[in-house]
Amino acid sequence: MENILLVDGYNMIGAWPSLQKLKEKDFGAARDQLVDLLAEYAAFTGYRVIAVFDAHMVAGIGKSYNHHRVEIVYTKKNETADERIEKLVQTLKRIDRVIHVATSDLAEQSHAFGSGALRKSAREMAIEMGMATKEIDKIVQKTKKAQESSKITLSEEVAEVFERWRRGGK
Repeated sequence: MENILLVDGYNMIGAWPSLQKLKEKDFGAARDQLVDLLAEYAAFTGYRVIAVFDAHMVAGIGKSYNHHRVEIVYTKKNETADERIEKLVQTLKRIDRVIHVATSDLAEQSHAFGSGALRKSAREMAIEMGMATKEIDKIVQKTKKAQESSKITLSEEVAEVFERWRRGGK
């Protein structure tokens, strides 16, 4: 079974306190932070993650690209993230896939559920993200201890390259 997570990006930013604070100072940085968190989540869970951002926050570019294992979609002009997510649910729906929609928009949750997707609120997503981060930290600490015991040290540059590979980058 393939698991797909569709995320209403600006909904998450508006619902997570740490991202709300960052948004007030630097909106782009909040968006980048969310994508980084989603990349870690994707790497840890194996989910295919698609983050959808509304055109009203950027100049309706209708652009899609990948960043660290996360597919990022900016809606077209006059298209909302909710509309794009609804289209994606219909397009991606297959018997061998489980689609999750992360949003706190009750209407969107209801529509996603009615279309056969599972729903996650921003709060549930934050909790899952926190649990994944804790597990990742445990794995990193265990790996560091194993490295120390094997006396193999990596330069910062090599460690950064490995980290990019781990996140699916080049």
